[in-house]
Amino acid sequence: MVRYVLKKIKNTASRVFGMWFAYPVIEETIDLDGLAEHMSNHNSPYSKGVIRGLLTDMISCIKELLLEGKNVKIDELAIFSLGIKNTKGGAESEDDFTVSKNITGVKLRARATGTLMAKNLNLEATLKRATAISGKQTGTGGESGDVPSEP
Repeated sequence: MVRYVLKKIKNTASRVFGMWFAYPVIEETIDLDGLAEHMSNHNSPYSKGVIRGLLTDMISCIKELLLEGKNVKIDELAIFSLGIKNTKGGAESEDDFTVSKNITGVKLRARATGTLMAKNLNLEATLKRATAISGKQTGTGGESGDVPSEP
């Protein structure tokens, strides 16, 4: 069940100023150890340690392959790829382009596949408005209660 809170956009410069939007309540973030433990509790013959080791190796291998210029598809999860962060404005010509002036870094991209695609999640998700939340209310990022200027 996806719990949500309603928040009003307060940024007067926003095109949706004064409108209300739903934001998910993120109750916790599960790390690799937590995921390994969760998986081992699903009638798995493998211990938390074995699963954690396998996941750690998978992450390392995905990074290695991405840095070799390959995309990595994990069925029913995502296609991982790298993108390039270009500076604003670009270079005026091909000869003017340099990595140091025109690229600020790389970014990780993940596109959902299979059962994690939005169209499939929409079929399975149930939503419920959160009425009482202990501690701070969290939104889409799960780290702060700040409401972005645009939903």
